[in-house]
Amino acid sequence: MGDTAPPAGGQGGWYVDDRCTNCDVARQLAPGLIGEADGRSRVLRQPRDEAETGMLAAAAYACHVRSIRPATGRLDPALDPFPLALDDSVWLCGHNSTHTAGANSYLLRRPSGNVMVDTPRWSEALAERYEALGPVTEVLLTHRDHAAHGRRWADRFGARLWIHEGDLAAAPDADRVLRGTEPVEVADGVVAHPFPGHTEGSVLYLADERYCFSGDSLYWSRTTEDIEVVESVTWYSIEELAASLARSAPRLRFEWLLPGHGDRKRLPAPEAARRLAELTDRARALKPRPVDFTAVRW
Repeated sequence: MGDTAPPAGGQGGWYVDDRCTNCDVARQLAPGLIGEADGRSRVLRQPRDEAETGMLAAAAYACHVRSIRPATGRLDPALDPFPLALDDSVWLCGHNSTHTAGANSYLLRRPSGNVMVDTPRWSEALAERYEALGPVTEVLLTHRDHAAHGRRWADRFGARLWIHEGDLAAAPDADRVLRGTEPVEVADGVVAHPFPGHTEGSVLYLADERYCFSGDSLYWSRTTEDIEVVESVTWYSIEELAASLARSAPRLRFEWLLPGHGDRKRLPAPEAARRLAELTDRARALKPRPVDFTAVRW
């Protein structure tokens, strides 16, 4: 289980307290340093150098319950790396929110105005950091579970808030409402692909045939080493999710898979397309099952 107090030895004395919800975010940012045991994250070993200390700090500042701590119990603001560049156009926002189940969110740089996909916790200080990368003109919500702070972020940036009609109850004051299942361009080079399944109004956002912001519909599983759907946590319909894959997979071309939950992955576009086609075939055999967070194959 997660450590409830700092370990006696080891450089840095990092530990995971008992608030951990096993959301996997920390393990994505500090692989080899943080792992899973008994349904929680735990520190596997202490950092050996500044780079590894930076990985643990990133995990700590992304953790939605702030359960990852150094021996002092106090995080050093100077070690906060967010927004964290994933490449020259996409940043991981960090500072995940308890109100979005600890989901990851992203900033996409565009010449016509930057785009935020899902949102971190609300903070004026964070808004200033993100805005330093350029004005944000669109806030795109992938589905209802990640909508909690959308209006506040959109208002702060003077941006338009987007959601699909299937999940409109979670953001009834959205500025733009996606409808139906056909792709829609929502910003320069950014196309919304409605993808009902995880929720009725789930959406994938594709940018430049390079980035796929998949919400909770698709993710990279380290367990299976493949693109997967979260079949054990499907609120709306696993059959609809399979249908969304069958309809959309031939249209989806990307190199980066960037989910809300589950790991990120960069793949050559032809390999990503092949894996999506194989997932489409597997998904046809999936049957409804009770929601079970413990069954997720991270």
